[in-house]
Amino acid sequence: MPAYLIIHPRDQRKDDALIQDDDLTLTFQGSWAILTDSHGVCFATPSGQGASIQRVDQEPEDQTPTLHKE
Repeated sequence: MPAYLIIHPRDQRKDDALIQDDDLTLTFQGSWAILTDSHGVCFATPSGQGASIQRVDQEPEDQTPTLHKE
């Protein structure tokens, strides 16, 4: 499931947000970063505010990382 962590600069005193949805898409239009899902826009921020957006997908619970020995 796609998930994005939005982190605002400390001086803005805004809460960070985690947005996740099965149908989540990040696009850029002009100077805006826009997250949309099947219902439309769910988050938008202008680049001038300094927020960072990180994709933080999680591994499915039934899938564990495998180690390869050579």
